[in-house]
Amino acid sequence: MIDPKLLRSAPEQVARQLARRGYAFDVSAWQALEERRRHWQIETDRLRAARNSHAKAVGQARGRGEDIAPLLREGEALVHGLASAEQELNLVQGSLERWQLELPNLLHDSVPDGADESSNVELARHGEPRVFDFKPRDHVEIGELLGQLDFEAAGRISGARFVVIRAGLARLQRALAQFMLDLHTREHGYTEIYPPYLVSAPALVGTGQLPKFEHELFAVRGEQGFYLIPTSEVPMTNLVRDQIVPAETLPLKFTAQTPCFRSEAGAAGRDTRGMIRQHQFEKVELVQIVRPEDSYAALEALRGHAETVLQRLQLPYRVLTLCSADTGFASAKTYDLEVWLPSQNKYREISSCSNCEAFQARRMQARWRNPATGKPEPVHTLNGSGVAVGRALVAVIENYQREDGSVEVPAAVRPYMGGVTVIGGKAASV
Repeated sequence: MIDPKLLRSAPEQVARQLARRGYAFDVSAWQALEERRRHWQIETDRLRAARNSHAKAVGQARGRGEDIAPLLREGEALVHGLASAEQELNLVQGSLERWQLELPNLLHDSVPDGADESSNVELARHGEPRVFDFKPRDHVEIGELLGQLDFEAAGRISGARFVVIRAGLARLQRALAQFMLDLHTREHGYTEIYPPYLVSAPALVGTGQLPKFEHELFAVRGEQGFYLIPTSEVPMTNLVRDQIVPAETLPLKFTAQTPCFRSEAGAAGRDTRGMIRQHQFEKVELVQIVRPEDSYAALEALRGHAETVLQRLQLPYRVLTLCSADTGFASAKTYDLEVWLPSQNKYREISSCSNCEAFQARRMQARWRNPATGKPEPVHTLNGSGVAVGRALVAVIENYQREDGSVEVPAAVRPYMGGVTVIGGKAASV
């Protein structure tokens, strides 16, 4: 969440910042609510002090043998008045907290302004899209010709936006994930995590999915109130929830391969064909917990770690800085990596790398003890896809396809494929 001190001291500044996102922050309404909070805070403190002083007076009067009945009646009135004031204070504080939880993060000054994704700024391109000497197929057609992507069976089992992956392509997806995990743990210094796939509502509040994006989550029936994770960013970032992290342990770098579950409630009619936008998909996620002064250097490093995956797979991609209106709710700055898909003749997102600064940390009460001040302060949190395994599979299928419908296995993942170099076709091993 946004720093409450900044909201109280400079709401107009916050409003100007949020306006860059297209968010209208009602300063007058906020100030009126904050004034009510101050009033009831002062009144609560006054009544609490009066109650404590009165209790002392009752004790003294009792010690002198005086009739304390009138004093007890006064004390009851103070207790009732304090309870009423505390109730009012709790109500207004609850309203302020709910409002704060709905406010998106403030943007970094380097984020370009823009009204939609058309204003995202391309920073770089890597690799040249392959020129085919035949008409390239999309991953759906290739997978179905191979008999290894089965959308019909998935539809019978679960419905739309699911797929059953079989044989060589299933093995290739597993190989891609293993390759990514080994790269990030062996070369980039991440610690592999096996996190829960079910998380509590407070964990989702901490990373910013709740309360604003509940419609995009899958809630689990039962008394526990669990949700399926939309990304392993949620459990991994919450590893520092309610913690004061020792300064000498920072930075913390975590990676995990997990399924991700998303309702895609806002994606009606978009990417209904194939594996681009599904309710269940695999992702290798990267999370960093760092000192505030290090977070933008960490963002550049994180982006580089995700780029290395695509470079090793020899997939053409480009890097974008997201504009103000396209930057995610919890992020202060985001880079998107988009991989080339021949069938669509365009780049499509495969990774987002974001610096959330202290936004998530305040929601989680995740802090470190700053040696310079000796005081606990919010850490900075970062996350990125390193990368989305399902979309990497799509990109490999399409970019490495051959005219006979087979798919060449990228050199980087062949060590994980038991010697298989081609999936399908006359020369296939799988």
